[in-house]
Formats: sequence, structure tokens, C-alpha cells
Amino acid sequence: MALQIEKIKAILFDIDGTLSDTDDRMVQQACALLKPFIRNVERRKYLARWLVMSVESPGNLFYTIADRFSLDRFFIQQIQRLNNRKKNKKKEFWLIDGSIEMLEAVSHLPLAVVSARDEGTTYAFLDQFSLHAYFDTVVTSQTCRFTKPFPDPLLHAAEKIGVPAADCLMVGDTTVDMKAAKRAGMQAVGVLCGFGRERELIRTGADMILPATSDLKQFFPVGEKHCLF
Repeated sequence: MALQIEKIKAILFDIDGTLSDTDDRMVQQACALLKPFIRNVERRKYLARWLVMSVESPGNLFYTIADRFSLDRFFIQQIQRLNNRKKNKKKEFWLIDGSIEMLEAVSHLPLAVVSARDEGTTYAFLDQFSLHAYFDTVVTSQTCRFTKPFPDPLLHAAEKIGVPAADCLMVGDTTVDMKAAKRAGMQAVGVLCGFGRERELIRTGADMILPATSDLKQFFPVGEKHCLF
């Protein structure tokens, strides 16, 4: 199915691999976690990529398990304690090239962040690049009971910005984002600047594939305060 530009009334963005250039670091972290269990380097990298692609971050795996067994509060408390221990170590993020210009181009629409990151690191990323002003709402892995690939966080974001799910566009780099969008009844754009591969993104529901998130601005020329419909 081709992307229906005329239907887009709001845009939801993933962070990792979509706005933040973090995919390589996440794989390295996953590889380190798997090293005691898998000696073969290539197998370790393959499994690490699969983990990141499937749950967007190794930490989100624990959120998903916690959701299933109603242990999410426990895991959140443990992660918050760990973050408190590291509070003196400032985390640095990288912004995908062209993200600011793209956000400016679509800023006439309601925008939201829907991330599988925890609240602390999500807001740390937005703070570092002063991105708060662009977004009407921010949804993290801790906002809803279930996180992506469940549709709950996307539907929550749509409700918060007051736009029907069918009129929202989800932009992400993984099959997790595509699945969540389709389950929520939204259109989806897959970007190749993160972890996803074109074939798998299309297979899981992408209505359009773009080389990078910044390419989204071609549909919303800078200075336009109305959609191209």
C-alpha cells in the first residue's frame, strides 16, 4: 500500500535509529551482554541485531517480560535506582542528520514521540537537543502497560494529541514500529538510517520506505503551514 499523504494529520516518531543515531551502540551493548553465553563473534552479532531490531533496545525486552507477568513496577524501580547511581555520568546522544530541519518542516502538524526507551533517557535525549518544543506529547516504555510492538503507546499518543489513529503516521526504523503502527490502524514510514532493512520493513507493514528520517520533509516544504492535499 502506498503512503496516503492527504490523510496525515499528525506524526509520531520513534527515537532510536529514527531521531537518535544509537543503533551501533545498542548492538555493542547487546554483544557485551551476550559474550558470556555465546563465544562465536558472528553469531553474537547476529543475535544482538535481532534483539535490538525486535525490542528496540535490550532493556525493552525486560519491560515486555515484566508487562506479561505484572512485574513492570519492580523493573522500573530497579532501572531508576541504576540511573540514580549513574546520575553524575552525563549520557551523550547523537542526532540523525537533518532531523531539526525535518521537524521544522512538519511542525505545523501535531507531533509526538513514541519511544521504547525509559522516561529518563527519552527526556535526556530531548533535553540535549532542545527538542521539547516540537512535540505535543511524549510516550515512553513506562507510559502504558504494554510497549511496542503492542499498539497501546501509539493509541495513547493519538488520544493525547486529539487526532484519530487512522489519521496518524508512525515513523520508525524497525519492524517493531511497523507492527505497532499497523495494529493501531496507522500508516507507517520505515527509515533506513537505523536498524531496519527495506524488505523486512515492507513485510511488516511499511507504507513507504525512506533512506533517512530527514527525507520526510520533501512532503512538507519549509514555510508551508498546510498539508499538500
